[in-house]
Amino acid sequence: MMTTNGALRTAHNSLAAWISQHFQVAERRSSLRTEVLGGLTTFTVMAYIIFLNPLVLTLNGAGQAPQVASFAGLATATCLSAALLTLAMGLYTNYPFALAPSVGISTVLAADLIGTHALSWQATMGLLLVGGLLVTALVALGLGDALVRAIPLPLKRAVGVGIGLLLLYLGMLNAGILHVQTEQLSATRLPVSLGSLTDLPTALALFGLLVTLGLMLRGYRAALLYGILATTVVAVSIKWLRPEAVVSRTSGVADLRHFVALPLDVSTIGSGLNLTAFHSPLAAAKGLGMSAALLVMVTLMLSSFLDTVGTIVGVGEQAGLVDERGELPQAKRVLVIDSLATACGGLFGVSALTTYIESAAGVAAGARTGLASLVTGLCFLLALGITPFVGLIPPEATAPALIVVGFLMFQTVRDIDFGELGAGFAALLTLVLIPLTCSITNGIGVGVIVYVLLSALGGRSRAVPALLWLLAAAFAGYFLMMMI
Repeated sequence: MMTTNGALRTAHNSLAAWISQHFQVAERRSSLRTEVLGGLTTFTVMAYIIFLNPLVLTLNGAGQAPQVASFAGLATATCLSAALLTLAMGLYTNYPFALAPSVGISTVLAADLIGTHALSWQATMGLLLVGGLLVTALVALGLGDALVRAIPLPLKRAVGVGIGLLLLYLGMLNAGILHVQTEQLSATRLPVSLGSLTDLPTALALFGLLVTLGLMLRGYRAALLYGILATTVVAVSIKWLRPEAVVSRTSGVADLRHFVALPLDVSTIGSGLNLTAFHSPLAAAKGLGMSAALLVMVTLMLSSFLDTVGTIVGVGEQAGLVDERGELPQAKRVLVIDSLATACGGLFGVSALTTYIESAAGVAAGARTGLASLVTGLCFLLALGITPFVGLIPPEATAPALIVVGFLMFQTVRDIDFGELGAGFAALLTLVLIPLTCSITNGIGVGVIVYVLLSALGGRSRAVPALLWLLAAAFAGYFLMMMI
């Protein structure tokens, strides 16, 4: 028995030593225990995406679009894709970064391509797959950095602010705080009004918002997740005690009496391979051509790319991993995985995956290597066990998370320099038009065109990079096609 125990102890020590050496744990002044703790922390902080991403992808008209994936299927694919890509990030880059579907891009896909343009679900994911492969090629060729440098900094920041406002708006709609008017509109009667704050579903959403904000004020890193779970428990309890109560504007949720836990739903996986679904009658009626749709997707990929660059530099600096020039060593590896993650998001049918800023929570807990990413990825795999139960969660429980994430993204507005007229005015148009038109393409497209025109009017046309002129021309063509 002692011999067996000794052999097991030796094998354990050898494995621990190999893992520590492979991931350079000691070189980065960390430990195996710290890396595991950091990976668990990152997962806990970003686990809300398991519930939030399916909700966002079925918002604002997506439910009426043809062949939209199921909520449970989206939750399953969200867990699986986040697990695989986070594992790949840890193994290939040895950095403590985690990936999951982007809430911002999911919002735009649901509100713009699927909702406004009535593009089919499969076609949208097919375009995402193509867009991700295109960005991967650009990164591999070294053109990604040139594209990032060409976009003025105020415009880069305005995109994130605009998406934050869009999330805030959609979250308030889902919570019932805002109500969309459909009749008797006029100059003094706007399309949106204040909803009924006394309705039980709205009251539950407000309760969840207060819980989430209260936990954040007290320093709980997983406040978004806890807020979703707390609101769901309250809604389910009310429905159980009072079956006649209306706890949600969505029927069939939060009701244990009639709930049936289904097997894992993998119906969304492979969605992006059905490119022929692009030729749908609804999309044709809306006048969305292939070239216009591709430009929309390239714009989304550009936004995701800019967001990733900011995330890896910011989190890398927090972890002490950047060099004296403020650059992350072997950042190209991170960008390759991130761009491939976008393509995989289309393949899995869950929107573009991106490197999450929540990785900073794991870094704050001590994570410094890719071992933490492996732990986070394995947690997402284990989370597949809860996806059959996501049908219990009412939209009012996830609406507070949308509102809070929107607020956090909006905070970047303080970093926008409005002192320079050309860039400042273009940034303002960008961040305003994204939520007002529910389209990131409209926002950044108008912003780029206005910036180029104002630079030319101010005698600074030579200071505008040639790549930005080409981008402005492409957007001008896109807007002309949409008007015809």
